[in-house]
This record gives sequence, structure tokens and C-alpha cells, in this order.
Amino acid sequence: QVQLVESGGGLVQAGGSLRLSCAASGSIFRDNTMGWYRQAPGKQRELVAAITSGGRLDYADSVKGRFTISRDNAKNTVYLQMNSLKPEDTAVYYCNLRYYPGYSAYAYWGQGTQVTVSS
Repeated sequence: QVQLVESGGGLVQAGGSLRLSCAASGSIFRDNTMGWYRQAPGKQRELVAAITSGGRLDYADSVKGRFTISRDNAKNTVYLQMNSLKPEDTAVYYCNLRYYPGYSAYAYWGQGTQVTVSS
């Protein structure tokens, strides 16, 4: 089975930076999308950024210009470089992997890592 292991969360001051990492292991379909979602207390989980195995990118408007997503296909690892962090970025960040072999659809989630930005 696929498992996602996250690291890099923590507490930073506004304006600081963090780099999140997520490594996927198991039987992974070649063509896939990996990304990051976040969920703050009382809010729905939302997409932060995503990247396909072919390099197609997607960012939430709120993080464009501040966050950068990248991946290493050989390692099945996705990264999220977060710069100029704001208190409103505070949330639990979840790594996501999804793919669509044939007529099926699969999605996997990491356990979540807390990012807290103080003012």
C-alpha cells in the first residue's frame, strides 16, 4: 500500500520560511499528482499547491509568489518551500497523492504536519 511521510512543519515568526517534505512509498502509479492541502480550525481543507509527474503546477491564489512546490520523481518526494509566511498560513498541512489508472481513482493522505506562524 501507499504511505506518505511528511516532515518540516514547525513554529516560525511572520516573514519566516519553512520547507515541507513528503515522501511516498509503496506501489505508485507512474502518472500521478502530488500536492499539499491545509486545514485551519473551523475551516474546510483547501488545496495549497499541486504538481503532476509531468511538471504541471497549480497554486492557490493566496500563496502565489510566496510558496513553491517541486518534486523528485525518482524519489517520489514532493516539497513545499514556504517563504514570507503570514499568520493566516497557520494550519495543518497534509500531503496528498492521487492517480487514475484505467477506470479507477486513488487518493492517499499523509498524517498532517502543523505549521504555526506567529505575529
